[in-house]
Amino acid sequence: MKDYRVLLFYKYVAIPDAEAFAAEHLHYCKDLGVKGRILIASEGINGTLSGTVEQTERYMADMHRHPLFEDLVFKVDESGGHAFKKLFVRHKKELVTLRYGQKLDPNTDGGGRLSPAEFQQYLQRDDVVVLDGRSGYEYDLGHFRNAIRPDVDSFREFPGWLRDNMEQHKDKTVITYCTGGIRCEMLTAVMRKEGFKDVYQLDGGIVTYGKDPVTQGRLFDGSCYVFDERISVPINHTDESVVVGTCYHCGQPTENYINCADDTCHRQHLCCDACQDKHEGYCSEECREHDSASAPAAR
Repeated sequence: MKDYRVLLFYKYVAIPDAEAFAAEHLHYCKDLGVKGRILIASEGINGTLSGTVEQTERYMADMHRHPLFEDLVFKVDESGGHAFKKLFVRHKKELVTLRYGQKLDPNTDGGGRLSPAEFQQYLQRDDVVVLDGRSGYEYDLGHFRNAIRPDVDSFREFPGWLRDNMEQHKDKTVITYCTGGIRCEMLTAVMRKEGFKDVYQLDGGIVTYGKDPVTQGRLFDGSCYVFDERISVPINHTDESVVVGTCYHCGQPTENYINCADDTCHRQHLCCDACQDKHEGYCSEECREHDSASAPAAR
């Protein structure tokens, strides 16, 4: 057992005076000593944080004592240290930035929920369309087999992308998935508003699927992108796991994500060790030249 843990959690629930609650929760987390990123809105809470076993146990117990969060589900990973460098607790208008134009309540508007075992069964059906509910760069690191890759860089691009690319699937059974489940809560609600007839989401997301003793993460290839210092976590715990990520420069298999060394670019891209050395962390020669030109002259 490792000394630290990473907690992933969310819940759509009405929070009265969410801005004040966010300020109070920030002070609480600082006093507790955890690090991470927690978003709080009038529609609920969405967070991932790291801390010692004792700190995370205390956090979960305290949250479960709160009447709004007594049934809050935590996904727990062991860790060798903090997965975050800092702590952010912020009030937001939306837990997942969508700006859809219509008020959506995932608790009533969202699609059906599939357990990991049910989702695995649906994955093997020929009459089911599998849609990745994340960004393209997350898909590139790892995804379920035969899933459609969305050509989006941010979640708010999904409604337009659905209209342009998924119209032919409106009368089919569509299953979606994301990292922990929260994006699919809203994505399936959008899809139903857009006229999709039969939509389901993976309950608990990829992280829960990978921990399920029945599925063992089977049919997921590559690794799952996570938004902390770990960058990725393994999902498929069978001997069927394969690397699907390819180096941005040479096309060789890799699961190593880096940011472009040019501070004005910071393009996140998959890069093998050899190319990271060869290109010195830059995504292009243009970025290398730009960085060299803007560097202060030696004195």
